[in-house]
Amino acid sequence: MDTTLLGLLTAGCAALLVLEFLGVRTTLNLESSMKGDVKRESRWLAQYGQSVCTPVAAALVFSLDKTHGVRNSLTVIAAVLLASIVCMLLKRLLGRIRPGREGAGTFAGPSWKHANHRESFPSSHSACAVALTVSLAAFYPQAAVVLWVLALGCAALRYVLDAHYPSDVLGGIAFGYAIAHLTVMVVR
Repeated sequence: MDTTLLGLLTAGCAALLVLEFLGVRTTLNLESSMKGDVKRESRWLAQYGQSVCTPVAAALVFSLDKTHGVRNSLTVIAAVLLASIVCMLLKRLLGRIRPGREGAGTFAGPSWKHANHRESFPSSHSACAVALTVSLAAFYPQAAVVLWVLALGCAALRYVLDAHYPSDVLGGIAFGYAIAHLTVMVVR
């Protein structure tokens, strides 16, 4: 794990949180202007690392890697699952209101009841996409560039589609990165 990168992600997230609290406009409001194929394709990419993509990736690893397929596929699933659980717990604990909603950007505090409008920080899509990428790239480094393009594309779309603030996305990337590295380290 590159602790410098993790530190930069964390510092960037903190700096963006400060700017957002100071009232600097950070949302784009682009989703309504996206039409047709652009909207459909971007929604597909925004699901990288989620509940259908991850098992498919794990199944491919299982079926294509004759030597370590079982271990690697289970590690991929564990990394993404842990990232998802950590993000869900943080979302419920912090209760940040999503962009475009009443009270947007505020941290409303704990609530264990699911309420999508108050589950902005951190971005679990970003965390899971990065967790999937880090775990797959750890075992198959030759695919790392493609995997990182998918993960960062997914994370960027969470912002472009007005689902999250930039700090939510960077926070999710940081959590996914750290959790996946720790998961791979434990397995190895």
